[in-house]
This record gives sequence, structure tokens and C-alpha cells, in this order.
Amino acid sequence: MKTSIDFLPKRKQADLRELVALAREEIKDVVMIILFGSYAKNKFVDCDVTHDFGITEFYISDYDLLFVTKRRLGGKESTVVSQIREEFLKGKDEFQTSPQIITESIKLLNNELSEGHCFYVDIVNEGILLYDSGEYTLETPRELKYSEIKDKAHKYYERYYKAAYRFLEVTKMTASKDWYVEASFVLHQSTEYLLKAIPLVYILYRYKEHDLEFLLEKCKLHTLELARVFPRNTPEEKRLFELLQRAYVEARYNDEFVVTKEDIDALVPKIELLRGIVEKVCKERFYYYRQKDNESLDEKYSTN
Repeated sequence: MKTSIDFLPKRKQADLRELVALAREEIKDVVMIILFGSYAKNKFVDCDVTHDFGITEFYISDYDLLFVTKRRLGGKESTVVSQIREEFLKGKDEFQTSPQIITESIKLLNNELSEGHCFYVDIVNEGILLYDSGEYTLETPRELKYSEIKDKAHKYYERYYKAAYRFLEVTKMTASKDWYVEASFVLHQSTEYLLKAIPLVYILYRYKEHDLEFLLEKCKLHTLELARVFPRNTPEEKRLFELLQRAYVEARYNDEFVVTKEDIDALVPKIELLRGIVEKVCKERFYYYRQKDNESLDEKYSTN
């Protein structure tokens, strides 16, 4: 694996050194820290303004980091990751590159590499090792056939897409009984499952986060069509998205959380639109896998 980040601007190198120091301070069991994604490939975007589907958006690439630990962090993971993010961003402006952190145990990572899990194989093949305690080695990645990738992706899709549909139907049923707060929570679940379906199909990875903003950012790597679902170009659009975002926690634990019939009536069509987009982009990916699988078979027979 590569180890140098000398090709990055000095301030980016300084950011990454700071993140490594924070990780080692907060996670005593960390044994490797790997930079992956756009910064590892030197294809990062500092600040880009786009106008997709008539909607203006700003895009800044994240620092994608994998923290490899001796054992699973379990329930501590979200707290530790939040502490590192908050400490790193403290005192910095809104255009500061943010870290997006995932953690895995060395045992799980090596199992995934042995099984040829695309997401982890790409991290090892394209990533940059920022820190290595020297205590462990990584397994040699197995290369999956496209037929295997397609089968795995389709299995994930079937589970998450169908579950999202069921959540959407439960939302409508719950709202019909005037239980709008409960309906908002179930609608969040439908949205979350749909947004998790895209990376599952494209990279065979399920993000653990429930944060819709985070999941939307990850989906943007595979499609820009989602900008049509949550444009946030008016105060009302922003309010509706924030309401749905908050519903995951507040619908369950905040007795003062208010959701109206009008809120649900405005949000349900958005999730139905999202459902259609997810179906479209996932089917496009399945077609790509079939094409690549056919090419592999043609190449195999042509060499025999």
C-alpha cells in the first residue's frame, strides 16, 4: 500500500497529520489508519459549485478515513468518531474539509479482504497508509468475479428496496390514523433504507449512519439525480428535510416534537420520487455488472 501524501497541498497534509494524532489519542487500540477515496486518488474537490436540475449546490470532498482497530469499538464507535470530528473542526470555517470516518476491527477487515469485498479491496489497492503500528498484516485481497458482485448487489437491493417500500406503506397507514409523529419516524426509515441501497449496489458497503445528510453525500458519488428529491433551495424545503432528519431521534424521545398532516403530505411524494430514482440507478448498475460479466466470459473463451 502507498504511504506518501507528498502530492497533496501542505495544508491538506497538515490536516491529515492532525487527524492521525487525534485518532491515536482517542482510540488506544487503533493499529492502522488508511486514507481512501478522492484524496488518496488525488481527485479531490476543494469547493465546487454545481447547478443540477436547476438547483445550486456546493460540493467539497471529504477526507475518507478507515480506522483499523484491534477489536470492534461496538457501541463506543459513534461517540469516538463524533469526538474526533468535533475536535478537528473546532475553530475552523464552513469550507474546512470534513473527515468521514469508518472503523473496522483488523479481524473483520482481513475477513472481508479474503472474501473479495469490493469496498475494502479498493481501499487497500487505492488507499494510502497514514499510520501503521506494525502489529498486524493485511490479507491478500481476492478478486471477485462480476457475476459474484452482481449476485451480492442484487441480494442487498432486494432486501433494502423492499424494506423501504414496506416502511413507506406503513407511513401512509400510520398517517391515516393521524399519528403524524410516528409516521415521520417510519418515513425516515424508508428514506434511510433507500439511501443505503445505492452504495450497497455500487460498492457492496452498508454505511452504519442514520444521518440522511451523510447518506445523501455518499450517494452523490454514484448519482446526482437525488438533488431533485431534497433541493433545499427555499426555507420550506430546508425545514422539511430537517424535520425528516430529526425524526429518527425526536419522534421517539422528544414529547414536544411536532409533525403535521401537511408535513407528511409534502414528504411522502418526495420519498416516492426517491424510490423511483433508486430503482433506476440500481438497475443501471446491474446492467453494468452483466455487461462486464459477459466481457469477462468472452475474453475467457477467446483465450482458450
